[in-house]
Amino acid sequence: MENVTQIHGITKEDLLNDFSRLIDEKLSKLQASNNRPRKHSVKELAQHCGVSELTVRNWISEGKIKAERLGRRIFIAEEEFQRALTEVKSLKYQRA
Repeated sequence: MENVTQIHGITKEDLLNDFSRLIDEKLSKLQASNNRPRKHSVKELAQHCGVSELTVRNWISEGKIKAERLGRRIFIAEEEFQRALTEVKSLKYQRA
């Protein structure tokens, strides 16, 4: 048996336009929520830099890398992450 739905008082074109508008609205909201800047964990930065997580945490506590805390976790913003990757050699081989 086939299910049939009948809609009265609206043309096919109007219905399709309404669906299209609703889909566009939902997609734009979804894209807007995905535009938040990406945040990286200490572990990710350590892996990319080739150093230990403790080293990255030390850089954060020394102020060499800016990070933010969310609960117990520490996150590094995307632009700070990229800056840290470019400066890692100078930090890694810096004399104490």
